Amino acid sequence: MDRKSDDILRILSREGRIANTELAERVALSPSATLRRVQEMERQGVIKGYRAVVDREKTGAGFACYVLVGLADHSKQAQAGFEQAIAAAREVRECHNIAGAHEYLLRVETADLQSYKHFHTEILGTIKGVASISSLVVMGSSKDERA
Repeated sequence: MDRKSDDILRILSREGRIANTELAERVALSPSATLRRVQEMERQGVIKGYRAVVDREKTGAGFACYVLVGLADHSKQAQAGFEQAIAAAREVRECHNIAGAHEYLLRVETADLQSYKHFHTEILGTIKGVASISSLVVMGSSKDERA
């Protein structure tokens, strides 16, 4: 990876549908050299795919929060069980195994607070081994570069 490839990745992560000719112009390479670099990064798995950025409010999932989850058992088996259970929860947009006082950080998106309460009590709260749940409600986002 060099500076040009970094520039290509930075632009593609924000504008995945950019035309190759425009991308080439912005990184000061020929279109063919740019395309070769992009294809090579795709082949190597550096670029895993392209996604649409969805306005969750317009799809009925405008309530977002981060949830810290602590497990009663810190074993690999307990983590695998939690991850399997949480994979089925459509409200969970991201699940990260983290270091620190909690085992997991989730990004949860629902229609509203009432829908989140249902998720909290009826889904997350019923997963075997969950010892603690701390919710951090997103009140606004001044920067969000997720695709």
